[in-house]
Amino acid sequence: MAELSPALKQATPVVAARGEGVHIYDEDGRRYLDFTAGIGVTSTGHCHPRVVAAAQEQVATLIHGQYTTVMHRPLLRLTERLGEVLPEGVDRLFYVNSGSEAVEAALRLARQATGRQNAVVFQGSFHGRTMGAASLTTSGVKIRAGIGPLVPGVVVSPFPYAYRLGLSEAEAVEYALKELDYQFATVTSPKDTAAVFIEPVLGEGGYVPVPDAFLQGLRERADQHGFLLVMDEVQTGFGRTGTFWGHEPSGVRPDIVITAKGLASGFPLSAIAAPNAIMEKAWPGSQGGTYGGNAVSCAAALATLDVIQEEGLVENAARQGDRLRQGLEKVAGANPVIGDVRGKGLMLGNEFTAADGSPDGATALRAQQAAAENGLLLLTCGPAGNVVRMIPPLVVTGDQVDTAVSLWAASVEEATA
Repeated sequence: MAELSPALKQATPVVAARGEGVHIYDEDGRRYLDFTAGIGVTSTGHCHPRVVAAAQEQVATLIHGQYTTVMHRPLLRLTERLGEVLPEGVDRLFYVNSGSEAVEAALRLARQATGRQNAVVFQGSFHGRTMGAASLTTSGVKIRAGIGPLVPGVVVSPFPYAYRLGLSEAEAVEYALKELDYQFATVTSPKDTAAVFIEPVLGEGGYVPVPDAFLQGLRERADQHGFLLVMDEVQTGFGRTGTFWGHEPSGVRPDIVITAKGLASGFPLSAIAAPNAIMEKAWPGSQGGTYGGNAVSCAAALATLDVIQEEGLVENAARQGDRLRQGLEKVAGANPVIGDVRGKGLMLGNEFTAADGSPDGATALRAQQAAAENGLLLLTCGPAGNVVRMIPPLVVTGDQVDTAVSLWAASVEEATA
């Protein structure tokens, strides 16, 4: 009898039978608050009626129109609609299926557009599991181990992780920018550097927001040296952080934007976007793919945009994110094992630390597992697995947030008893 790969590890014991809004129901009918959202994917909640209807209608008319063979209207409409929400001037799109594929496409485009070979990433970054994306990933050795040699030309620079460094935010930014300049002086000449890749909030690396001043410093260096600033918005985009894009508060203009996860409410779809002056430098034949821009996924993405805009989900993410953070900070205040609560919008992390300040992954795992037993689904992240993250669908209500905080408080108490 065939079985799943033993390398696949389940974060919870739940076998999901159906989902509705912020809830998942198992095969016995038990209801769980899903604060994983499929790792930030079900942005409009499970099975939002408008997304379901759009997908059902599209399935009955055209499932697959391979977009380098024939064009289809959902893809054209989605491209027009994304033009309304993308940063000004970032107006050419290429579609694939997953975040990793989009990262690979962005790396290829950056190298071809600049004629340079190197890419800079930051310690703790997660950009995917395929070979090029894994080469850019430093959130944990489990992504990189045992598959080398990796793609060459990747330089890793320190991230302004103030809590880990024991610095203020301003000090962490100053330190990380100085270290980046040191990389340019010692490892990768700016003239050899095609792009800098960064997540507005570290995802797998521990849910650490990038300070606005750091993004501004990257933009200054990109303008000075002529390399591209690539914003990996795979997890932070589409309202997750309380603004439509995670980088928005910084006022920084990216050269390439990568989007996936919440784009189509669970249907596989991702994209890169760049100004025409950059996108037109892609070499002929370098962009394509069998399933990219699938018609059903595009229809779901159009409905997702409608729901996000008409139901005010970006604003709701900001409002409920504040409420959730306040609740988590109260729990942390009563439990010294939680050393830091951080994040943006509905993308929040609880970092567990031992008395000496070292990562406490064991207690974090106990709390996450206890939460699942109590009816709250969560995930861990961070290099030591010591951060418990909360990423509910953007449709979450205040009452649901309060229930989650109550369940979390009980779970932390059980984990530390």
